[in-house]
Amino acid sequence: MNAAARKNPRSRTSRQSYALGAAAVAALLATTACQSGSHDTADASKSSARPGASATATSSATSTTTSGATASDTATSGAKTSARPSGGSDESEQGGNTGTTTGGDSSSVPLCTLQDLSVSATNYDAKGEPVRHLLLVVTNTGRKKCDIQGAPEVTLGNAKAPAPARKETDPGEVLTLAPGGKAYAGLFATGGHRDTYDVRSMTLGLGSAGGESEPGKPVGVRMPVASFLADDGQWVTYWAGTEGLAMRPVTQS
Repeated sequence: MNAAARKNPRSRTSRQSYALGAAAVAALLATTACQSGSHDTADASKSSARPGASATATSSATSTTTSGATASDTATSGAKTSARPSGGSDESEQGGNTGTTTGGDSSSVPLCTLQDLSVSATNYDAKGEPVRHLLLVVTNTGRKKCDIQGAPEVTLGNAKAPAPARKETDPGEVLTLAPGGKAYAGLFATGGHRDTYDVRSMTLGLGSAGGESEPGKPVGVRMPVASFLADDGQWVTYWAGTEGLAMRPVTQS
């Protein structure tokens, strides 16, 4: 009996120790699980608080704003473009691209002199036909603007006086020649009169348009052909800003 009594207390003590140990392990596992869940929950909370959604919303708003600004800029640009003048160039009325302008305030622009100009003459008739129509051109070879007005004083051969100017070709305006600018005049050599003579030389002068100065001495003009006939029906046009304006009255005569 005494031996059995001694063994029983030890057995209960061992079972109690085992039970306490198991309970401690279970409690430790439960604590670990709770802590892990807490960390996961915190991480999930932190993840939901990350700026991804906010950045997406901000990007969307920025994109919308930029798109709106672009549309506004496009509309503004379109409005500016449509407000630009749609008319064509006025070169045909201002002497084309020859550097010649008509009218305007030329009070500060001096009159051209023959020292400012080069002179040329061109046959305007077809090859083999009698020479009756000539184109006269003066070019401003100076470095400054100058005005030319009136009609050229053209003397054909041994004529006693320059060819008369046709009044109806007077444009009533002064031509301003920029450096390199040109002025044009048409010459009608023969009007079908009986008394004709052979022309082998010709001169051109500017006269004294308006009487501001003494007429300059005429200069010789290189002949476009060796010779041609002229008569008392000859005449010239006033200076014009384009070749067409100068020659139209001559070729239609």
